Amino acid sequence: MGTLRVILGDQLYQTITSLAGCDKSRDVILMCEVWDEATYVAHHKKKIAFLFSAMRHFAQDLQKAGYKVDYTKLDDGENAGSFQGEVKRAIARHSIDRIIITHPGEYRVLQDIETWQETFGLPVEIREDDRFLCGLDEFRDWAKGRKQLRMEFFYREMRKKHGILLENGNPAGGQWNFDAENRKPPKDGLDIPTPHQSRPDDITSDVLDLVEARFDSHFGDLRPFHFAVTRQQALNALDQFITQRLSQFGDYQDAMIQNQPWMFHSHLAFYLNCGLLLPLECIRAAENAWHRGDAPLNAVEGFIRQILGWREYVRGVYWLKMPGYGDENFFEANAPLPEFYWSANTKMNCLRQCVLETRKNAYAHHIQRLMVLGNFALLAGVSPAEVNEWFLIVYADAFEWVEMPNVSGMILFADGGFLASKPYAAGGGYISKMSNYCDNCSYQVGKKNGPKACPFNYLYWDFLARNRAKLADNQRVGMMYKTYDRMGDDKKQAITDDASRFLKSLS
Repeated sequence: MGTLRVILGDQLYQTITSLAGCDKSRDVILMCEVWDEATYVAHHKKKIAFLFSAMRHFAQDLQKAGYKVDYTKLDDGENAGSFQGEVKRAIARHSIDRIIITHPGEYRVLQDIETWQETFGLPVEIREDDRFLCGLDEFRDWAKGRKQLRMEFFYREMRKKHGILLENGNPAGGQWNFDAENRKPPKDGLDIPTPHQSRPDDITSDVLDLVEARFDSHFGDLRPFHFAVTRQQALNALDQFITQRLSQFGDYQDAMIQNQPWMFHSHLAFYLNCGLLLPLECIRAAENAWHRGDAPLNAVEGFIRQILGWREYVRGVYWLKMPGYGDENFFEANAPLPEFYWSANTKMNCLRQCVLETRKNAYAHHIQRLMVLGNFALLAGVSPAEVNEWFLIVYADAFEWVEMPNVSGMILFADGGFLASKPYAAGGGYISKMSNYCDNCSYQVGKKNGPKACPFNYLYWDFLARNRAKLADNQRVGMMYKTYDRMGDDKKQAITDDASRFLKSLS
């Protein structure tokens, strides 16, 4: 008798806890591509292709390392279409006396796994996912008794725990956070390197053909396809970021330039979130670049904060708030998601560019997601459920544990301030400052009202007016109401009329 060790599609690393103590002569590794996972939302074509190809390559690496791998492809004739169905078939094929799996990333998957012991009459062991740098129990202990959770304080604890960017126990450079130095607008003549690209091999080509045949109705462009799909390719992507992009990442991490979707960002979340890269190795690579003098501290600290701070923090919040986090709706927003989030058919150039790049690449960087796509959904009062689903569908790095806190907590403030201290609402001036999108827009960012005015301008004030009862006591927003109150009645009415006219036009 042996153990069935189940590896999910976002657990593609050979030091995974579910493989610890594996008896290669007796135990069976189960991996499966299942219809339920590919379609519980209609994922971007590139996202499905990326994960299926990475899974197939990982299974091949396991076989080369001497593991006995039972792998089900999506188009295998007997594929049961679900995790539970495939586990049942594997038990029937092999002599199994227990099941081991590493803790999944999504709550709905955990709910399914927790039924297996009764369903199959076998012991099921769920092991901690130790690639994360803060365990779930550890995060709960940190959060216990706090009136408000703030990522900055959590981040400092993680820096101390793991000894990152410390000098004699103090933060390198004399401060914990250099975010104030990381907000430069784009300038002319920036030399932006070409992003890492991997050439599809036979395995990837087969997956692309499969996705083209089975998921043709899904959103997004499938080709060209350049994602890393192996451990070595992901390491190459990390190395390229460290050597070519990190030095400029800090200064321009918030900048947006038309036809430059990748900027100086790392594009490593794809590989971190499925296991091809591990957080600590990415953090150490950046820290070592600073020690060598290859990258400035503001860039290195900003990159490390995204992984050691924000990524770990949102995971902790997700598991702390589930189930039910996705149902929170502080502003009682219920408008449908505008059609242009799929078609890019809008005269607002910033939104058009971000949707087009998302459709092409299954990627947009964090300011495009937060301050353009997300900001509009917030101001327009779009239903959190619809916004969550869209973000989960369109981005190849999106899994619910990371997507939902970012959308419900950061973008939409749907949790009422549990994750973030204020709504990240802004008018057109922010987008104009941080991008060149406004240069090619049908609207005029300098106009505040009327048919030619940038919709972000009046939607911003209309959002504040609509939600005054819920926001007036927020210290980080309250000052804006003083500005609003100084406006004349005619100005306030123009804001209301313009917002009403524009929002009605969306439907």
